[in-house]
Amino acid sequence: MSDTVSAAVTALNAKMAGDGFDGTAKFVIEDEGSLIIDENGAHAGDEAADVTLTASQDTFEAILSGDLDPTSAFMSGKLAVDGDMSAAMRLAQVLS
Repeated sequence: MSDTVSAAVTALNAKMAGDGFDGTAKFVIEDEGSLIIDENGAHAGDEAADVTLTASQDTFEAILSGDLDPTSAFMSGKLAVDGDMSAAMRLAQVLS
């Protein structure tokens, strides 16, 4: 697991403040690895999920820090979404 994925897992769990996510989402950070967000929070992993979001490290960090809205990232082509769009929208609310 890369340092980037480890830091992302820590940051996401802090951001969610102990709350989980209704469903499963995989976030693929290009050239770094992937993490899963589910009812237990975030953890490093590559298992199947309801929705897979793919972005560069810079884009992911901007979304996580609140500098980039996930919907704007998707609309501008910086964030790719594959799978359940309703799950992606629920995740955007968690990340905002």
